[in-house]
Order: sequence, then structure tokens, then C-alpha cells
Amino acid sequence: MHPEHPAHAPVERALEVHHPTPITPAAVTPGPLTPVQPGSVPAVASVVLPDGRVVTGYAINPAQPEPVTAKPPVSRAAVNVALGGVGFLAVCGGLILLTSFIAALTAFVAQLITLAAVVFGGWIAVQVFSANGHQGGTTVNIRKATFKRNHFHG
Repeated sequence: MHPEHPAHAPVERALEVHHPTPITPAAVTPGPLTPVQPGSVPAVASVVLPDGRVVTGYAINPAQPEPVTAKPPVSRAAVNVALGGVGFLAVCGGLILLTSFIAALTAFVAQLITLAAVVFGGWIAVQVFSANGHQGGTTVNIRKATFKRNHFHG
């Protein structure tokens, strides 16, 4: 059965809060600060808990970030020269692409004009040479012909 069944009255539990009491270090007279080598053993700190237990450990000093070195300012002239160089390269690349596009477009238009001249010239040649060919030929009028059971009767 579940320990907190709804049929039972809720059990009130006492809540105990433990606050650690740090041990104060012995009074030290202020003196000149001596630098400590990083390889030395750090100081040990102890804390007595309210239930009498003693917790001992090394005090951890918060890591100090390295000071930020000031970067030398970049001159405005250097920035302008760099941006001008990038712009110049972009324009040169665009002009190369533009000239290539214009050359391709010119070749395409020339081919279209040549194709139109060949087709139109052929059509004119057919018209000129076929006008003389009908003078001595036989003309058949299809409207007077009758079609009966897949046989042609004229």
C-alpha cells in the first residue's frame, strides 16, 4: 500500500534547518604581504555543523580573470583602404562577368539572325522556283472525287 494513502490523515513532519557555523581563524596582525608560489599547499579550512560534525577542506579562491589587454585602435585610413580594395575586386569581378554575358548574348543574337535568314531565304527560294513548275502540270479537283469502301472512284 502507498505510504501516503488518502484515507490516512496527513502526517506533519518537523522541519529542521541546519546553518553551518564557520570557525573563525586566529587573529593575525597585519603585516607585509608575501607572495605565495602556485605550487605551495593552500590553507585548510574547517566548518562545524550543528550536529557536531566537522567538515574540513581547502579554501578555494575564486579564479581571477586575466586582465584584458587594450587592443591598439585600427586607423580609419587602414579600414577605408581595405574596404576600397574589396570594393574594387568586386567591381572587377562584376565587369568580367558582364563582358562575358554581353559576348554570349551577342553570339546568340547573331545565330538567331543567321537562322532566320536561312529559313526565310529557303521559303523565298521555294516560292520562286515552285511558281514556274505548275504551268504544265495536271490539276486534280478532290471535291468531285467519291470515296466508297476504301476505294477511290473518280
